[in-house]
Amino acid sequence: QIQLSESGGGLMQAGDSLRISCLASGRTFSNYVMAWFRQAPGKEREFVAAINRDGIDTSYTDSVKGRFTISRENAKDTVYLHMNALKPGDTAAYYCAARLGVVVYSSPSQYHSWGQGTQVTVSS
Repeated sequence: QIQLSESGGGLMQAGDSLRISCLASGRTFSNYVMAWFRQAPGKEREFVAAINRDGIDTSYTDSVKGRFTISRENAKDTVYLHMNALKPGDTAAYYCAARLGVVVYSSPSQYHSWGQGTQVTVSS
């Protein structure tokens, strides 16, 4: 099974930019669709963005469109989430997820491998 490890979270101010990363190991990274989810305290895990295996096809939840960009470097076994114009509502633990296949999904039930998460806190 692919192992995932997120990094790069932190305490930010509204309007800041931040890039978080997810390093994969244990399997061939380029065989996996990758996604970012987030979960705020007391709330359900929420889809943020996903990217297909070659990085061409992406999908975003409406609340981050135009502000966040998902990208991947298959040569480095890494997927990124570039976050611009951060808002306090973006505060959450951000999780990287992987699914073996070609279709990009937004449902967490479609992803079978998860990282431990990295905390992003945005103050006003």
